[in-house]
Amino acid sequence: MAPEPAPGDGADARTFDLIVVGAGSGNALVGPEFAHWSVALIDDGERFGGTSLNAASIPSKMFAHVADVAADAGAGSRLGLSATVDPVDWARVRDRIFGRTDAISDAGLLFRHATSPNVTVFRETFGFEDQHTLMSASGVRLHSDRIVVAAGSRPRPLLASYDPDPAILDSDDVMRIESLPESLVIVGGGPVAVEFAHIFSSFGVDVTIVTRSERLLTRLDAAVSERFTESASQRWRVLTEELVEAIDRGGDLLVVTLESGRQLETELVLVAQGRIPNTDTLAAAAAGFDLYSDGRLVVDSQQRMLSRGAPVPGLYALGDISSATKLKHVANHEARVVAHNILHPDAPTGGDPGPIPAAIFSRPQIAHFGLTAADALAEGIDAVAVTQDYRHTAYGWATEDETGFCTIVVERGSGELLGAHIIGPEASILIQPLVLAASFGMTVRGLARGQYWPHPAASEVVENALLKAEEAL
Repeated sequence: MAPEPAPGDGADARTFDLIVVGAGSGNALVGPEFAHWSVALIDDGERFGGTSLNAASIPSKMFAHVADVAADAGAGSRLGLSATVDPVDWARVRDRIFGRTDAISDAGLLFRHATSPNVTVFRETFGFEDQHTLMSASGVRLHSDRIVVAAGSRPRPLLASYDPDPAILDSDDVMRIESLPESLVIVGGGPVAVEFAHIFSSFGVDVTIVTRSERLLTRLDAAVSERFTESASQRWRVLTEELVEAIDRGGDLLVVTLESGRQLETELVLVAQGRIPNTDTLAAAAAGFDLYSDGRLVVDSQQRMLSRGAPVPGLYALGDISSATKLKHVANHEARVVAHNILHPDAPTGGDPGPIPAAIFSRPQIAHFGLTAADALAEGIDAVAVTQDYRHTAYGWATEDETGFCTIVVERGSGELLGAHIIGPEASILIQPLVLAASFGMTVRGLARGQYWPHPAASEVVENALLKAEEAL
């Protein structure tokens, strides 16, 4: 249906029943139930479909799988195998991945153009003119009583002295490079940094990680962070408690100068210091919306945007632009909440379905949710933490794993599962039965012995941790 001009002062604006800013989880929100609504869908990304599809979760994990295969081959000698990896055909690896994701991106845009007559797609940046009107740099103005902001985030820039250089990349760019470098300096010590360190080092690149913290992944359980840093130091050059002060061009190489005075020569630099929300590109602060100190939009439990502490009628936000977790599965849940609340304003829903799991696809793999033992202590909770090593299970014997473990944190007395922290093979899968138990309020009592666990499978590390926790209560 054709949009009508807005009334009154907005007479030169195009009015829609709904405006959605962002074509990631925001695009998924616009389902068949909105077929009778006029919808404006705004997406200014280089490729349609959002960050997860084009520059984050999906392609990076596809690269990580290839890296896992290469790393397994290289580790075969301790199992009695002699295997080598030929020089990696980077172009073939890259094109297999983006041949898949780019096709999905193109198909998503074609679907909106060809089979969604009620949806008008705008491929440029818009900012808020007022709380119900958006305007683009080219002068297009859009108005609606209902707006969903799902505009995502972008890589955090490096605060150092350097001139723009095509060899200084962020996580959105590095996966599409033309050829593998011989050397790579990664600035950052979080999940994105360690995933790319695994990928490129497995492909034969000389990798150095520079982090300002005393170890990698410091926001995780301390024992997990320490174990991972120890393991990583055997595969990459890990420089902790260092800051990048400057990057200069020195012929064919970049020269990275650290605050300590140390200098590193490298072919490429990857800046992987997290992401920042795109609220500034939307002029959200000028429009009067409440923001957290890190720039995220403030929302309530129903995902409604706030202004001066009060919900703004008809305005919602979801995903990286408002969520502290910056996880795709969280954004998808929030999109379902928003869709329901727009369609059923008299019966809104909200909240979350339980603890939020997260996984890091480096080597070793990591998965976690909930409280650490230190968190529980800080909150005054009487908790017990137990740990089960992979190496004390038959699966651990099979894999010769000397690094992995599963730690679970349980409230003493009640047996409530407060958190779980796993480092080791298939951690992202092994975490799920614990997420299930915590989400549905199950205690650890009887959880191990009340069901069968396949033997000798990796899941026995979880079973044995549960048995230890029950004994410790």
